[in-house]
Amino acid sequence: MEKIRVAAVSYLNTKPLLYGIKRDKTLMEQMDLIEDYPAKIGQMLVDDDVDMGLIPVAYIPQMREWHIYSDYCIGSVGPVETVCLFSDVPVEKIEKVLLDYQSFSSVNLCKVLLKNYWEKDVIFEKASENYISEIGGTTAGVIIGDRVFEQKNSTNSKKYIYDLAEEWTNFTGLPFLMAAWIANKELPESFVERFNAANKVGLDDLDAVIDENPYPAYDLHQYFTRDISFNVDEKKLKAMDLFLKLMKEL
Repeated sequence: MEKIRVAAVSYLNTKPLLYGIKRDKTLMEQMDLIEDYPAKIGQMLVDDDVDMGLIPVAYIPQMREWHIYSDYCIGSVGPVETVCLFSDVPVEKIEKVLLDYQSFSSVNLCKVLLKNYWEKDVIFEKASENYISEIGGTTAGVIIGDRVFEQKNSTNSKKYIYDLAEEWTNFTGLPFLMAAWIANKELPESFVERFNAANKVGLDDLDAVIDENPYPAYDLHQYFTRDISFNVDEKKLKAMDLFLKLMKEL
């Protein structure tokens, strides 16, 4: 049997999900695990370079076939802390937005909010690797992942920081589903069941996950229990459908 190619985001927010997966020897023998930033692994799934990935849901419209194969995800029910728009000026004065090259769902979420919630026309620019230093004046920037903590704690942090997950909830009254375990083909039921169970192991032992990933810049217990919502549920799927609809209308 060929190994199942699985890709996961390399940020802190995936550590609870990957904790049990990496400790399941039988599961790991059935798969090749790749870790990278969201936009990269999402494109890998679209290109069939992997079979399943914890990918931004914004890639779904590009896929000929897709299946959500786990009860676990990266989501939010309010502020998420690590998906933010940084700006020197309030949103109504922003003229240009730099879009994080590591992101796909979050940059599209920013576009959706600017059009439908803030009703603000801006210039969007796909950012280069060192773009954070270019944020200033009327040029804002979307930053995602662990780099948000670093930026918030830096001497160059910005006066206005918009948590895009929180703004989505303010706009829609719904949670947000950022990334899910999505496959581009049908996978064996036995693998899916074991994989799903392995996701839960770290969520049931967050102290062990935190001990393995010390991070002085932020309280990881708060991050994993209050900021990130890991369960796929009906409201998150409803939010995903609405987000994809609004994204299509951009």
